[in-house]
Amino acid sequence: MTLPYGKFELPTKITVEEKSKTANFARVVLEPFERGYGHTVGNTMRRILLISIEAPAIISLSIEGVPHEFMPVEGVIEDMTTIVLNLKGALLRKLHFADSDRQGGSRILTTQLDITKSDIDAHKGAYPVKLGSLLKDKTFDVINPDLHIMTVTKPFKRQVDLRVAIGRGYVPSERHQIFDRVSNEILLDAAFSPVRLVNYIVENTRVGQDTDFDRLIFEITTDGRISPTEALTFAAQIAVKHFDIFNKIKSYTLTFDEEQGELTSDDDETLDKLSLGIDEIELSVRSTNCLVGANIETIAELVSIPDRKMLEFRNFGKKSLNEIKAKLTEMGLHLGMDLSRFSITPDNVKEKMRQIREQRRTRKELAKAEEEAQ
Repeated sequence: MTLPYGKFELPTKITVEEKSKTANFARVVLEPFERGYGHTVGNTMRRILLISIEAPAIISLSIEGVPHEFMPVEGVIEDMTTIVLNLKGALLRKLHFADSDRQGGSRILTTQLDITKSDIDAHKGAYPVKLGSLLKDKTFDVINPDLHIMTVTKPFKRQVDLRVAIGRGYVPSERHQIFDRVSNEILLDAAFSPVRLVNYIVENTRVGQDTDFDRLIFEITTDGRISPTEALTFAAQIAVKHFDIFNKIKSYTLTFDEEQGELTSDDDETLDKLSLGIDEIELSVRSTNCLVGANIETIAELVSIPDRKMLEFRNFGKKSLNEIKAKLTEMGLHLGMDLSRFSITPDNVKEKMRQIREQRRTRKELAKAEEEAQ
């Protein structure tokens, strides 16, 4: 059962400020929001960004011949406590996680560290071991390979094992659950969260003559394991996932008023094209059948789909894609169009086009009836 609701002013514009953007910082502006929703959304997203984004981190270290962290290592200037502290600054990146990499699982990366006397002499008696020397495995990208780990002053040939896990937030060493831990494995506190700092600012913005709507600004700083915009999009998906539970007790589906501004003649002409059926334009039988098989009925539904998704349709190849793109270009349209100015989204495009086609059919019938009456 549906229940009509008043119109909500929803954000239609998101901008990443290029002037201030760096690899680790971004300022993202969203507008307009209903009054008060800037703080509601801003605070929610800030909390998710700080505690819920996953990333890899080193959770343990073992060096051959070193039984515990309070023992000095022969030929190494730093003691084990200092080496452990240095390793806590390691930054690793991996976006494509396998099931075995998920939180609770871990992977051991082994390196045979072999530093000869000539290596030490080449560095004037003090060979610096960097993070990149300990993580030559290509499983993870090392963001800061030049991070100093220890300084070797004598020939050094030992196996070094680093255990890496995927997690979120901050996890102290005593909370790591390692079922195959060996006797000389030293656990590390792990800062999994790649987001260092999140500020949000709410300002007034104008919609029509009203100036009390909200503009929401995020200032996001990461440590390089993930970009600020990636973090923001991940956080948004996490938020939506948590709200899904409320649909289980939904008794009404709300339908919101959508005010649509006056259409220009160009907009009206575009709507005419968008409302055309797939069978009303000249396409090959193969392309038409592929679109019909994908349940695409109108041009509006077609242009709402990005190029890359078209190739996912059954029996749909690049030849058909090129044919469709060429036909849309002739019509002044293209795949992946933003139809929000017509209040059309990929979610409501079928229903909107049914309404528009029905309205236009009714207008034609009325115009025909008036003409016959005259």
